[in-house]
Amino acid sequence: MQDIEELLRLPSPAPFPQSLAFDGECLWMGSRETRRLYCIDARRWTVREEVQAPGTPWGMTVVGDELRVVCGETDEDNRIIRRFVPGHGFKMHDAIPCPDDAGSQLSYDGDRLYLSQWYNKRILSLDEQGHIGTVIDLPHQIAGHVVVDGCFYVLTTEDKEKDYWLTRVDARNGSPKIEDIARIPFPGRALAYDGEHFWTNHREAHEIVSFARPAA
Repeated sequence: MQDIEELLRLPSPAPFPQSLAFDGECLWMGSRETRRLYCIDARRWTVREEVQAPGTPWGMTVVGDELRVVCGETDEDNRIIRRFVPGHGFKMHDAIPCPDDAGSQLSYDGDRLYLSQWYNKRILSLDEQGHIGTVIDLPHQIAGHVVVDGCFYVLTTEDKEKDYWLTRVDARNGSPKIEDIARIPFPGRALAYDGEHFWTNHREAHEIVSFARPAA
């Protein structure tokens, strides 16, 4: 198995970048250190907007003109999915508690929200009220995911200190087809797609990395 092809490795605008999402124009990053969101102009690598989150922004995804963000709140790090509207901020209503108070990364397929649970090795589909629909079990722990062309691309690991992979999951026919397609040679966090390339965080190095989409 080949390593991913890195295209860019850029300094994060804040330490310990944790979550990522691409809105069609800008890359959004959430920092575990500052507990803030940053809207990054990916071409100029400048910050357009930043805002304090109500908790640690563990994961996020774009839903229309908004973001959904998994926030770790209270001293117990309770996991809650919150709405964020760029230019307006976080909305305290319409929050969704994560099932079993567990969940970190998010993706969206244009219809349903998907929440991953790292140690449970599964991705859950959620409706607007947070009710669980489809459950997809994976063989690895999950550090990030994004939906591209009807498939999940998932950043996975067996041990958060060791090997990481890009795993493709095609769950469209009821029986998921799961394949590790590339090795990621650093402990990545989050996964975003800009229409051509993937993005992830090398969190401990305080860097954001773009890499090529592997051939099918």
